[in-house]
This record gives sequence, structure tokens and C-alpha cells, in this order.
Amino acid sequence: MPTVLDDTLLDDPARLAEADSSGLLRAAAMAGAQVRAAAELAAELELSERLDMGRPRAVVLIDRPGVSRTLTRLLAALLAPSCPVPVVVAEVVPSWIGALDVVFAHTDDPGDRELAASLERAARYGASVVLSAPSEGPVAAAVAGKGILLAPRIPVPAELAFPRGLAAGLLTANALGLLMSDVQALADQLDLEAGKDYLARDSFENPAKALALRVADRVPLLWGLDPVAVAVGEHAAHAFAAHAATVCDVEDYRQALARPALRRAAQSGGAERDIFADPDDSSGDIPTRLLLLSVRTGPATDAARFQAEDLLPGADVIAPAEEIEADEIVRAAVLALRFELAAVYLGLAAGSIGGAGRFAPATA
Repeated sequence: MPTVLDDTLLDDPARLAEADSSGLLRAAAMAGAQVRAAAELAAELELSERLDMGRPRAVVLIDRPGVSRTLTRLLAALLAPSCPVPVVVAEVVPSWIGALDVVFAHTDDPGDRELAASLERAARYGASVVLSAPSEGPVAAAVAGKGILLAPRIPVPAELAFPRGLAAGLLTANALGLLMSDVQALADQLDLEAGKDYLARDSFENPAKALALRVADRVPLLWGLDPVAVAVGEHAAHAFAAHAATVCDVEDYRQALARPALRRAAQSGGAERDIFADPDDSSGDIPTRLLLLSVRTGPATDAARFQAEDLLPGADVIAPAEEIEADEIVRAAVLALRFELAAVYLGLAAGSIGGAGRFAPATA
């Protein structure tokens, strides 16, 4: 039986709170607190002093299932333009690891034995290891006494631990002198974004709710105008799949344009849905919503945006630089949080998480 999205739920705070029985909105809104807690723990463990090793030979970002995959790609994109050492993203520690290398990993699976064995080997060969993970289990034991463990202090579901893992990675890069980021300013901006997206704010003034409604009942096409934006899009796709059972297409917009059929769908998919259309109509057309994501600023990004908007006039452009004065690290994290909250709102309205948010139309 076809179902209809209950979008009225989004502007009813009492029903929203009732539907969110797992407290996902509150957990997502604690992004700033996650960042602050990670920074406090890093200071207590003297992360900067323990990583005072001069320039490393390479930085290895370990890519594991979950938000680890998206945050390592974002860290790599942020490091890429000016990092003086190679940045390697890999599922396990490479065979060439040695005492001059630094390994960073994030996981919320304390029993990931493949990761545990990989980190144990890295420590055995003298590499500096920074691990963002729970304090119990084989993964933490693999680096006990040999690495730096940044355990969670703010309990949130694994799919909402992106801010903690990102903060741990940024603090590691800071300690190595490879990337300068103000994690306190990052936490403050995440708090501000969470306030804008609070469940009591109506859809027309709530960026996350508005975003959820824009992609509802459509296939989101998240095309990035720069590498950082593509990485944020990958995290958004993970969030939509995790919370709203929604599949997204994520790509650099130039590569996206090289796919003629999807490009044509994107160019014709911006029209609003006909509310009088037969829901049983199986014409084969898949409605899409094209979102052009832009995190970086500068001539190259401006040129990309001009070209993309010319070729794709129906696209929505989401550019945090137009809303907040902050560096690209903060802009990327704020946009990632907005997508997380939009995914939770969409999941609640669609009934894929929490209480039933969908209703079946009456039948004769």
C-alpha cells in the first residue's frame, strides 16, 4: 500500500518528541559537547606533547565501517591542499608502517579484531597511534600503553559520533602541525547550528527541517563543487541511509555531469511533485532533488559554481560560507551536522526511526 510522508509531524514539537523515543535529536544536538569533551581529554592526556616528534614521514587514516569512513575522507580532503607529508587512507595499517609514521583511527566497534590486530602491529613497529574508540575491548587493548586512546565521554549512538571522531582527528593534525583548527570555535558553531535546528523551531526557520522536506520522496543528488564538499556529501549520504532509509548519489559535480542519463534526470527533476498525481502510477520516472554543495571559497570554487548553476538551473546550492564567517573546517562540520539532523527529522517523519510517522491513505 502506498504511504504518504507525514510532514505535519515536523512542525508539532510534542509529537516529534514523542516519536523520537531514542532521543536521536538530542544526541545529534550534542555535537559541540562531543568536540569539547574530546579536546578536554586530549589536553589531559597531553596529546600535543606526546606527538611532538617533528614532521612525520606519513599520516595514515584508518577507514573502518560507520562514520569512520566518512570522517577519514573529510580529514583527508581538509589536509590535502597544504599538507607537507603524504596522507594515506586505508582500511588497515599498510605493511610499510614504521617509527616515523602516525596512525589515526576512529571506531565505535570495540570488538573490531581486524582493526585491533592492525593497530597492534603499527604500535609494535614503533608508529605513533592515536585511537578514538571505546575504552573497553580488543581495539583499546591493542594500543594500551603504546598509543593514545581518546575514549568517548559523551554517550551517543555510533551513527552520531562523527563530531567526536572528527575532533580527535583535527586535534591529532594540530599536534603534528599539519593543520591548524580552532576546535573550541568549532564547538561553538556546532552549538549555534543545533540551536537553529531545534525541534521547536518551525520548518520555515529551521534549516535542517527545511532540508528534510526538500529531499522527501525524492532521490537526493549531492554533488560537490569542491573535494571537501564531496566528503561532506558522503557523510550526508551515510546519515540519510542510517536514519531515513534514503539512498543518495554523491559525486564531484564534474564527474556527475559525465553521466548523461542521470544528468538529464537532474536537469528535469527540480519540478515540484504534482499533488494530484496517482501514487500507483509506475511510469518509471524517479524524482530527484539536486543539491550542489560548496564548502571552500575562492576563484576555483566560484568558477565551478557559475558553471554548475548555468548547466543545472534547477539545482539548490548549499554554501555555508553565505551563512557563517568561519574557516572551511567549521563550515564542513556545520554542514555535516545539518545533514545529520535533516536525516533524523526525515526518518521520524517517514517512520523509519522512532514512532510511526507515515500514515496510509484511506481506501474504499
